[in-house]
Amino acid sequence: MKILVINAGSSSLKYQLIDTADEKVLAKGLCERITMEHSLLTQTAEGKEKLTIESPMPTHKEAMELVLQALLDDKNGAIKSVKEISAVGHRILHSGEDFKCSVVVDDEVIAKCKKNIELGPLHMPGNISCVESCMAVMPGVPMVMVFDTTFHATMPAKAYMYGIPYELYDEYKVRKYGFHGTSHKYIAGEAKKWLGGDKRIIICHLGNGSSLSAVKDGKCVDTTMGFTPLEGVMMGTRSGDIDTAAVEFLGAKLGKNTHEMVQFLNKQCGMLGVSGISSDCRDVTSAAKAGNERAILTLDMVGYRIKKYVGAFAAVLGGVDAIIFTGGIGEHGPEIRQRVMEGLEYLGVDFDLELNANPPKEDVAVLSKPSSRVKVAIIPTNEELVIARETRDLTANLTK
Repeated sequence: MKILVINAGSSSLKYQLIDTADEKVLAKGLCERITMEHSLLTQTAEGKEKLTIESPMPTHKEAMELVLQALLDDKNGAIKSVKEISAVGHRILHSGEDFKCSVVVDDEVIAKCKKNIELGPLHMPGNISCVESCMAVMPGVPMVMVFDTTFHATMPAKAYMYGIPYELYDEYKVRKYGFHGTSHKYIAGEAKKWLGGDKRIIICHLGNGSSLSAVKDGKCVDTTMGFTPLEGVMMGTRSGDIDTAAVEFLGAKLGKNTHEMVQFLNKQCGMLGVSGISSDCRDVTSAAKAGNERAILTLDMVGYRIKKYVGAFAAVLGGVDAIIFTGGIGEHGPEIRQRVMEGLEYLGVDFDLELNANPPKEDVAVLSKPSSRVKVAIIPTNEELVIARETRDLTANLTK
């Protein structure tokens, strides 16, 4: 089956065409500046030259029409007919409590997602608009929603509940949901293959947005992100955990209302705010190596806060068999990995600093010594492949 994987935002649309027979990416592309002037599509197909189309995209419908035009391009496309696309898998931010797994799209599913827009007002409108546009442009082709939250749906209530009156949870569904679910699910699956079965693992998805998950026997039992992606470890521009009374105090000092303070904590804090240099870990690392004290403090804070959660999740799991790093920083940030791993010998970690500095070029880059009771490794994530697999599994009987 050839599955078109869509990851749509309010003004952008990333896509991949994946052949699930061999899980090869046949084409991938990006639509930029949807709803704005100078909209642009760029695409690279296997064995073809880069394709660029500059054309107005006032809505996601026009963007999807251009995606199909690019995939069907005589010279640099990837398919001869739209009929070659068996199904479309959409990455959707929020499932709320309505869905515990990926679902085939119908009117009822769309209605429930629209109800959940208030849980993800920045991303959900674009997600839903793209699904509806796809249905209009590709009538009869099955659509699947793969949610960023459902991998964490196995958390017990004691992990996802907040210490607020139960009636407020019951009425407004204010609770921990967790995010980056497609990445955590992929890594959990790859770790199972590597370790030879279901184990107790801690997944560190570290990038501009970062989250950790505690996974036991393939199921998430806790994660760091909460009601929104703001909770948890310190990130590129997100503060992570902070006393809410401090937020009120800062809001009064800065003359910002609640909404403005949430935007401030999401966009101007984290590594950017502490370092005063950049939200990009590479820039902060370069400054730290040059002796910049605030940059050094930033890296220390990031590593320390991740380490705290590793310790907490080890306690939740009753021990840990493997710690996996993934994401841009997780895969390419030896300085952060070292800061996290140092001092975890009590857990049974025997970390190899030389391997950490120069990881092996393997699908699973092991960073722990053979004597280490707890295995440590880098596994590159592949969220699009998770979406393609889920879509294939849910639509295989619909497309025969």
